[in-house]
Amino acid sequence: MIRTTPEAVAAIIAVDPSIDLIPFIDTAAALVDVVVAEGKIVQTDRVLCLIETWLAAHVYATRDPRAVKEKAGPVEATYQNSVGLGLKNSHYGQMAMQLDASGMLRLIDIGRPKANIVWLGTEC
Repeated sequence: MIRTTPEAVAAIIAVDPSIDLIPFIDTAAALVDVVVAEGKIVQTDRVLCLIETWLAAHVYATRDPRAVKEKAGPVEATYQNSVGLGLKNSHYGQMAMQLDASGMLRLIDIGRPKANIVWLGTEC
């Protein structure tokens, strides 16, 4: 279920107007749906909309990385890009995790811990 709009996403991240934001919003909506389904804390529609907006900005930033450093002459640019950091890779993903009181985005980001059983006893 989509909760945000392209205008809301564009309000927090500079976007190329020729790029359709709906695929990024769809991805964010899918993650928020997991938060709703798995979360133990009920969050308001307003908070879920904010989380989805920031997640959509995060997904967009992975497609169009933000400049960290720019220089005029000779031309030089450095972009924000770290593979493997998940939602921590951008300020937008970090904000989405902060807004998620259930902690589900943090769990999704780091992966669910795997249960493991070890027998410490002796054989009979």
